[in-house]
Amino acid sequence: MDDVITVFIVDDHDLFRSGVKAELPADFVVVGEASDTQAAVELIVERRPDVVLLDVHLPGGGGQEVVEKVKERGCPSVFLALSASDAPGDVVSVVRAGARGYVTKSIAAVELADAVRRVAGGDVVFSPRLAGFVLDAFASIPVDAVDRELGSLTEREREVLQLIARGYTYREVGEELFISIKTVESHVSSVLRKLQLANRAELTRWAAERRLI
Repeated sequence: MDDVITVFIVDDHDLFRSGVKAELPADFVVVGEASDTQAAVELIVERRPDVVLLDVHLPGGGGQEVVEKVKERGCPSVFLALSASDAPGDVVSVVRAGARGYVTKSIAAVELADAVRRVAGGDVVFSPRLAGFVLDAFASIPVDAVDRELGSLTEREREVLQLIARGYTYREVGEELFISIKTVESHVSSVLRKLQLANRAELTRWAAERRLI
C-alpha cells in the first residue's frame, strides 16, 4: 500500500508500547520498538521509519538525545514526542532537538493517529496547552535577526517558504501561487541556500521557531 506509514515506538514501558501498537490503525505498520536511548538510536537509523513516537524520559539518556543522535546520522525519520510529562522544559528541549511535535499520553487513539499522519506529511503538531510553551521559548529570538534573514528572501520566496512550512506539497504551492512545480522547486532551493538549511524539515522548523507559520 502506497499510503502505509511506518512507525517506530520508543518507550520504557512494555505495556504502553503494546497498547499503542494495538490502537494504531491498519494503514500504520510498526517496524520496531525500543525501551532505552542507545537501542532506539541504532534501530531507528537501521529501519528508517516515517515517524518515531518518542517518550522524553528514557533509560540511558532521553528523548532529546535520541533525536539529536539520529539526526546526526542523517536519518530522515520525523519525531513526535508522546509523553506523560507536560513540563515546559521537556517540551522545549525535545522540540529544540528537532521533534515535529509533542502530545501527551492522555491523547485519544484517533487523535494520535491524526497527529502521526500530520507530522508524516510535514505538519507541526502539539497538544493545545503545550504549544504556548514552544512559542514562549522561541519568542526570545531577536526580531532584528529574523528581519535580516527574511530580508534576504524575495517576496515570492517568502510566500513559498510559508506554504511549504505549513505542509503544502510542491504541487499545492504551485496551484496556490499560480506557478509551475519546477518554479516552486527553484524557489525552495533558493530559500534553503539563503537560509543555510539542508532540507524541507529544517525549513519548517526554522519557520515554526520564528512564528512564521
